[in-house]
Amino acid sequence: MFGIDPLYYLFSLPALLLSMLFSARVKSTFAKYSKVRADCGMTGAEAAAAMLAREGVNDVRIKSVQGFLTDHYNPVDNTLNLSPEVYKGRSLASLGVACHEAGHALQKATAYRWMGVRTALVPAANLGSRLSMIVFFAGLALSGASGQVDPATGEMVAAGSGLGMMLVKAGIVLFSAAVAFSIVTLPVEWDASARAKKALVDAGILSFREERGAAAVLNAAFMTYIAAAISSIMTLLYFLVRSGLIGGGRRR
Repeated sequence: MFGIDPLYYLFSLPALLLSMLFSARVKSTFAKYSKVRADCGMTGAEAAAAMLAREGVNDVRIKSVQGFLTDHYNPVDNTLNLSPEVYKGRSLASLGVACHEAGHALQKATAYRWMGVRTALVPAANLGSRLSMIVFFAGLALSGASGQVDPATGEMVAAGSGLGMMLVKAGIVLFSAAVAFSIVTLPVEWDASARAKKALVDAGILSFREERGAAAVLNAAFMTYIAAAISSIMTLLYFLVRSGLIGGGRRR
C-alpha cells in the first residue's frame, strides 16, 4: 500500500527529512566535541559512575556494548550500556552522553513519574508498532473502501462497516500506543539531559565552559526524539485520513 499511495508520502516525507537533518546534526556535533578532551581526564564510564555515586545510587552496572551511539539505560536489569567511544572516551561528547544515560538511572531511583509511564507503555507500543499497519490495511482491504475519494461528492469515503471497519479502528488504536510512547519519551529524555548538565558542573566533572560543549551534544540528540514524535503523529494522521475518519470522510 505504501509503495503506491502518494498520500502516505505527503504525510511522511516532511518528518523523514526532519529526522535525517537532526540525525546528521547529532553525528556532526558528537564528532566535533569528541575531539575536545575534558580537563578532568575522566572517561565516560567514570563520569557516569561518579554522577550516580554522588546521588547515592550504587547498584547500577555500567558496561560497554558494541556500536556507534548505541548508548542506553535498561531499567529491567538496571544496567548502563555505553558504546565503546563513550565508555572509554575522555571527551566532552563522551562524558555528556554517559551522564545523560546515568540521568535515566537516577530517574528510576527517584521514581520519576514520566519514566514510569513510558515503561508501562513499552509492551503496548511494541505491539502497536509491529501489528498496527497489518491490521489497518487488512481492514481497508476487507471493507473494500480503502479510504478513496467519492467521485460524486469529492469527499473521502470511510472504510465500510462490519469487520473491515473494526480492524481499521483496531489498527489506529494499536498505533496510537506507539504515538503515546514517542510523546511521553520527550519529557523523559529532556529530564535526563537536564540532570546530566547539572551534575557535570555540580560534581566538578566539567567547568561551565566545558558544559556548553556537552550540552550541545545532548540538545542535538533531543531533536531526534522530537523528529520521531512528529513522524509517529503524521503516520497516525495518515491512518485517520486514509480511513476517511477525518478530512471530510463519511460512512459508506
